[in-house]
Amino acid sequence: MTRWSEEIAQSFHSGECGHWLPFLPEGVRIYAVGDVHGRADLMDRLFHKIDHDLAKRPIVRPICVFLGDYVDRGPKSCDVIDSLIRRGSEREFVFLRGNHEAVAIRSLTDVAIFENWMRRLGGLETLVSYGIEPKKVLSESGVAELQLVFRERLPDAHLRFLNGLQSSFSCGKVFFAHAGVKPGVALSRQSERDLLWIRDEFLSSTLNFEKLVVHGHTPVQRIDMRSNRINIDTGAFVTGHLTCLIVDREGLSVLATG
Repeated sequence: MTRWSEEIAQSFHSGECGHWLPFLPEGVRIYAVGDVHGRADLMDRLFHKIDHDLAKRPIVRPICVFLGDYVDRGPKSCDVIDSLIRRGSEREFVFLRGNHEAVAIRSLTDVAIFENWMRRLGGLETLVSYGIEPKKVLSESGVAELQLVFRERLPDAHLRFLNGLQSSFSCGKVFFAHAGVKPGVALSRQSERDLLWIRDEFLSSTLNFEKLVVHGHTPVQRIDMRSNRINIDTGAFVTGHLTCLIVDREGLSVLATG
């Protein structure tokens, strides 16, 4: 058991999330993975840990839930999506949309959004991962041409993957979203913008959200476990710590890189 698994277990047994029991239906286990941000190396290491855990503890229905933000900032966004597409054909996966995927998709058809994505949100690293030389294209032809090159280099399978991402996922008494939920609004009526972008209003809330919310989006040094939510974005692209929260019917544990 990792240090974080021990801390999660202590928090759980102290009653932090115990009122949500049982978390899941019989025979289901969920492996929820936080923001990857182009760190294909960490994701591959985490997959190895998940596979090892499943080999030791088989279960009828394992589900891998990825919370979004697969691209940008880290160096291997293209490889991350390739790997997720391949893995998604092997067992049950749920891929959620992060705000970075939403912006990347919009950048394909809006030059202003493309430039903002590239210069401020880590899109530059994503372009490089697709074999593009942004500085060269910009110096020779400009932003509009670079946007066109990106549209041409993005494989159809990657575009289908990005367009097919879900806004949220619910199972048993657990609700998964990239950023969180708007307090006071039923989970069934959450807007996509809040699911992908919300921060302070959600993070500071002590309200009961109907279900335990597992989310990412806001990087933390260590898993942030509250009575109504758990944040598992541990800033992988900077820290080297990519985190997976394991949700079993009667408990919680953690797998992590680093």
